[in-house]
Amino acid sequence: MSAIPPGTSPRPLAGTRRTGRAALVGAACVALAAALAGCGAKEEDPDAGTNGVGKLPAAKIESKARAAAEHADTVHLSGNVVSQGRTYKLDMSLAEDGAKGELTTKAAAFQLLRVGNALYLKADAAFWAGEKSGSSGAPDQAAAQKLGGKYVKVPAADPVYKRFSGFTDKDTLLAGLLGLHGKLTTGDRSDIDGVRTIRISAGAGSGGTLDVSLEGTPYPLRLQRAGGAGVVRFDAWDKSVDLKAPAKDQVVDYGTRISGGR
Repeated sequence: MSAIPPGTSPRPLAGTRRTGRAALVGAACVALAAALAGCGAKEEDPDAGTNGVGKLPAAKIESKARAAAEHADTVHLSGNVVSQGRTYKLDMSLAEDGAKGELTTKAAAFQLLRVGNALYLKADAAFWAGEKSGSSGAPDQAAAQKLGGKYVKVPAADPVYKRFSGFTDKDTLLAGLLGLHGKLTTGDRSDIDGVRTIRISAGAGSGGTLDVSLEGTPYPLRLQRAGGAGVVRFDAWDKSVDLKAPAKDQVVDYGTRISGGR
């Protein structure tokens, strides 16, 4: 073996250089993997890009949802409502000055239209046979046939007006529907028709649940009423509702009273 000249350092072997580079590369990879793992472990903010109501207490969320509903000019609602022992299926578009849509019960289905204070009801003859009766108390079939399939202008003093006009009054209907009963708690986040929501529950769910939009205005989007009294969906908040009185040849004005002796 040749001697190393004085004043010089021994040259590292090629294998040693490769081993050193491999160690450096390995250490860099480990550091990078640790950094990436740390990024992956970081929790995403569930309120990122939302209207922020998900951070609020349940009572505050309910308050904001009610305020949003009250300030909206229009809404479309659909679903089932149990009231006074009767189940109604609703499909109504409501505005400040009226409403239009369909109401279905176990016995019948009919259309409701209110323009200002004028309420119109359109149903088949079978419905009117149940509403009208002659002096004997039997259904007035002749009157029922006359009214069937027409828009009947309901007199304001008639019990029919009182019974159904509430379904066309936006403020009255929403005030009655949106009530939750019991201690409020915040529940799961979900989505309804692609819109992110936060759920609030009353009485651990027995007092009703309300899903509120986390996007834009915090409108109510879905309500499960207390006591199994129905489920209602809300959409088309502040969308235009075209309300106009029916053509005159489609209207029957039956005078001051519709219901026979009721």
